[in-house]
Amino acid sequence: MVDFPRARRYHIGLEAKVAGVQRRIDNVNEKRNILYSDFNCPFCYAMHERLYEMSLLARCEWRGVQHASHLPSPMKPWQGSLGAELRHEVSVVQRLAPGLPLALPSGKPNTKPAIEQAVGLLRRDPSHAMAFVRETYRAFWCESKDISDAEVLRQLVEKAGGSPESVGTINGEDRRVAQEWEAAWHLTGQAGVPLIVSPDNNILVGCAPIADVQRFFGQ
Repeated sequence: MVDFPRARRYHIGLEAKVAGVQRRIDNVNEKRNILYSDFNCPFCYAMHERLYEMSLLARCEWRGVQHASHLPSPMKPWQGSLGAELRHEVSVVQRLAPGLPLALPSGKPNTKPAIEQAVGLLRRDPSHAMAFVRETYRAFWCESKDISDAEVLRQLVEKAGGSPESVGTINGEDRRVAQEWEAAWHLTGQAGVPLIVSPDNNILVGCAPIADVQRFFGQ
C-alpha cells in the first residue's frame, strides 16, 4: 500500500534538490566578464563605446576604479607637460577609434565621486545605472564637464533616468563596494585600464581592436 504523505514529501524534497541544482547552474551561466574602467581614461571611454556598439556590455560587470586617485576635485586645467600628455592620449585614441566623439578636456578630475554614484545606482536603481555610466563618460570626453562636481553628477543621474532619491545618496556600503572593486583590480596584477577579466581569468587589456574583442568574447 502506497504511503501517499511519505511519497509526497519525497517528491517535494526531490523537486527542491532539482531546483537547487538548477539555481547553481544558472549562477554559473550568469557569471560575467569583469570590466575595470575609469571615467577619466580616454582608452576606457573608447572601449566602453566599442563594447556598447558591439552589444557586449550586457556580458560585462562594470567596475569603476581610480587609476589616478591623486587627481584633484574640482578639476584643474592641465598645462605644460601634463597638457601635452593629455593631447597625446587623445590623439592616440582618435587613431584607435576613428569616428569616436571625442574632445580635448581642459584637465582630468578625481573620479571617486562619480564611481561612488555609479555604485549607488547599481545597488539601488540598477535599471538606470549603466545609462549613467555611459552618460558620465560622454559628459567628460565630449563636453569636458567636471564629473567630480556634485551638481554635474546630479544632472547626469537625471539625464540617465535615475530617480531623484538616487542623487548623491552615497552611504558607507557604497564606499565599501568601491573600495572592494579597487582592491580586486589591484589583485589582478595589472596596473592599467581598461581591463576585462573573463570568468576563466583570461584578460584583455587596453582599447583592444574589434577583432581581438570578438575573439575574447567568442564571437
